Amino acid sequence: MKSTSYYPVIMTDDVAGSARFYCAHFGFGALFESEWYVHLQSTEAEHVALAILDGSHETIPPAARGKVSGLLLNFEVADVDAVYAACNSANLPILQEIRDEDFGQRHFITADPNGVLIDIITPIPPSAEFAPMYETSALPG
Repeated sequence: MKSTSYYPVIMTDDVAGSARFYCAHFGFGALFESEWYVHLQSTEAEHVALAILDGSHETIPPAARGKVSGLLLNFEVADVDAVYAACNSANLPILQEIRDEDFGQRHFITADPNGVLIDIITPIPPSAEFAPMYETSALPG
């Protein structure tokens, strides 16, 4: 299978509110909007997309309808400290304070109005313990 696109779809009971959240705080803009579905694309990187779907919509099999749970979205950014400051200024919940991880990330975790965890990450060089676990081309510079 050759994919031509890939993006997560968050099922919610508040499509408009969820879409507004990602547009206001994470730089997305709507490419398609209806009452039951909004397709978002990053205003800074066109290959970054996200969709919001009414979890009770008829296109979802009845057994799978509902709200999202157990989801963590990772956003890699150039300056995690700047995004952390912006999220703090906007009074977003900070579920994990910003910190450096030995496995090669500086990050913090917030959440959207649906409880979806959002991990904002800037890759950093891993410790000597973790560096051998990386494919050489995947090591941060």
